[in-house]
Amino acid sequence: MSKAPPPKPTDSELEILHVLWQHGPATVRAINDHLSQRRQAEVGYTTTLKICQLMLEKGLVRRDDADRSHVYRAAVREQETQNLLLDKFVDATFGGSALKLVMQALGSRQTSADELAQIRRLLNDIEIQNSTSTSDDDDHA
Repeated sequence: MSKAPPPKPTDSELEILHVLWQHGPATVRAINDHLSQRRQAEVGYTTTLKICQLMLEKGLVRRDDADRSHVYRAAVREQETQNLLLDKFVDATFGGSALKLVMQALGSRQTSADELAQIRRLLNDIEIQNSTSTSDDDDHA
């Protein structure tokens, strides 16, 4: 029986996850301080606490109750969350077409030579991976 993927985090939940991914396990106070610095505006402590509690219920974070101050840690991996959000975005916005996404991204802003070189390397790696998996499929046929 496969485990269901975690729910899509809200924007506020995603902000908290970014803090936890970047800084590791943290108390609500530490999370709140990071959010206030990031937004350059005071974030309400009780708001941060409530969001953390909701995230716990959704399975997005885990909480260590051993000490007086509860410590929260991300229960979802950054890469998996990014993949989930990107898949939903590409499906909803571009009809599932990665080509349309890439064309829009590259066509709407200036791309540096370094970024283009990285994209070329990525495309080469994907081609190699696809040709390897195709030959593996042929071997199993």
